[in-house]
Amino acid sequence: MPPTQTDTRTTSERADDRTTDDQVSATKPEGETICPECDGNLVTRAAQVHCEDCGLVLEEGRIDHGPEWRAFDAAEKDEKSRVGAPTTNTMHDRGLSTNIGWQNKDAYGRALSSRKRQQIQRLRTWNERFRTRDATDRNLKQALGEIDRMASALGLPENVRETASVIYRRALEEDLLPGRSIEGMATAALYAAVRQAGLPRSIDELATVSRVPYLEVARSYRYLVRELDLPMAPPDPLEYLPRYASLLEISNETERQAHSLLEDGIDAGLHSGKHPVGLAAAAIYAANRLTDAGLTQDDVSAATDISKVTIRNRYQELLELQAGDGSVEPN
Repeated sequence: MPPTQTDTRTTSERADDRTTDDQVSATKPEGETICPECDGNLVTRAAQVHCEDCGLVLEEGRIDHGPEWRAFDAAEKDEKSRVGAPTTNTMHDRGLSTNIGWQNKDAYGRALSSRKRQQIQRLRTWNERFRTRDATDRNLKQALGEIDRMASALGLPENVRETASVIYRRALEEDLLPGRSIEGMATAALYAAVRQAGLPRSIDELATVSRVPYLEVARSYRYLVRELDLPMAPPDPLEYLPRYASLLEISNETERQAHSLLEDGIDAGLHSGKHPVGLAAAAIYAANRLTDAGLTQDDVSAATDISKVTIRNRYQELLELQAGDGSVEPN
């Protein structure tokens, strides 16, 4: 250990050295703090760790895990970063494969020659074949594409698409697809995800954007829930009320009255086995009659896509529960 010497530097110089030491310490290899020969500071430059006082090289050919580019602010760092997107279940390969761009241009933006374009097209063909190498990949690609198409048509959020994709993958892994259409099971998975998210979307709405009829969607949904043992709460008519109240532009007073009617109906078990949208439509119509809002059955039926017969039946049940005699006659 060398003899202690008096530090004749100014306070500002010592502060500058401490700052430099703190910066260098961030680049020191784990377990090394000072030079083993002279107790000097270690410095990392390029792939080499050496002492800045005596020049001793401690490590050479060190792997640099940082980027090869330099950035001087956060915006430039984000711009230069080449980190890919996170994996996602909404793509059959979870987004890990690569795509060959459709632009027939080189790195400098120049158009490719005819021979090179033919070569690139062959590469695109083989790349697509390798992305879907077996029947499972082809099944997933078609089904997840259907889920994305229907979710886009209905304006569903990304988390619902992700949940639907996971449900469909589970069905495929447990061999539930034989004997059933891909489109039907994809629609059923999307409706199950909608129900789990508590969104006010009916199975009828999904059937309108699906490529299979309503009955097949309903059968596939019941089969999926039963076989996968999916936790499903019963549909709540109250979830549909704000949506259709806004669509029909009813007053706040009428909406509060409809909400009260629905709550009473749910407390009495009136919603059991009933279509939730039908009950919500009937509550809106009943509240409309009680507050003289001026809506007709045709207006409510057109907005909710529920038949007038269903609205009348649920309407009478709600008013009988409310008043005991259902004295208000429907128009």
